[in-house]
Amino acid sequence: RISHRTHHQNHGHVENDESWVPLTEKVYSSLDESTRKFRFRVPYPIFAYPFYLWTRSPGKKGSHFNPYSDLFAPNERRDVIASTTCWTMMVSLLVYLSFVVGPVEILKLYGVPYWIFVMWLDMVTYLHHHGYDEKLPWYRGKEWSYLRGGLTTVDRDYGMFNNIHHDIGTHVIHHLFPQIPHYHLREATKAAKSVLGKYYREPKKSGPFPVHLIDNLLSSMSNDHYVSDTGDIVFYQTDPKLFKSLKGKSN
Repeated sequence: RISHRTHHQNHGHVENDESWVPLTEKVYSSLDESTRKFRFRVPYPIFAYPFYLWTRSPGKKGSHFNPYSDLFAPNERRDVIASTTCWTMMVSLLVYLSFVVGPVEILKLYGVPYWIFVMWLDMVTYLHHHGYDEKLPWYRGKEWSYLRGGLTTVDRDYGMFNNIHHDIGTHVIHHLFPQIPHYHLREATKAAKSVLGKYYREPKKSGPFPVHLIDNLLSSMSNDHYVSDTGDIVFYQTDPKLFKSLKGKSN
């Protein structure tokens, strides 16, 4: 909840945004081969969520489980302690149940659904801020504003899953006006299109299953690797050697 609030308050900011933030060239260059592999070679990135909770993104310090992390203000520490305590109790319960009913049953009833949730969550949250047909800007300093950052978000059509998502695919309006309840997001988006004009990017229509998003994910992971260390308006750049080096390592 707290880190998601940080994400909303700083969307589109290179340093201050949270979650799927762009790596600066300096941070990217400091990563070892295995970290780059897990960051950019599908399917590894869509398993990132629990690891992000534990260590955050490369270049950022702290943990969602540490009340003294940079993520949290001093008055939020009690909430973090309560959350971490509940998380620990849940893990303990799962370990206990694995002895009672067996680890295979726990894997089937909890483990597999959990990892499906993680995969879907990672893909959805990533594609709301990456993978558009044209490169979108990220901002720093005086060039960043709440409005400009919000307009870098991307709407998506999830086909038959739109209602399950509470229409979160209408992500631009969700970021600009997070107080709008989910059941008004569609009509708010429709009303805002004429105001936003060229700054609104119509999502590609989906069939029942949003398989078209796989191409967006693969394209972004292949091309969106880092942004410049300097400049107040930056765009993703591509490391042409990345997948060649990873392929060489795997051979």
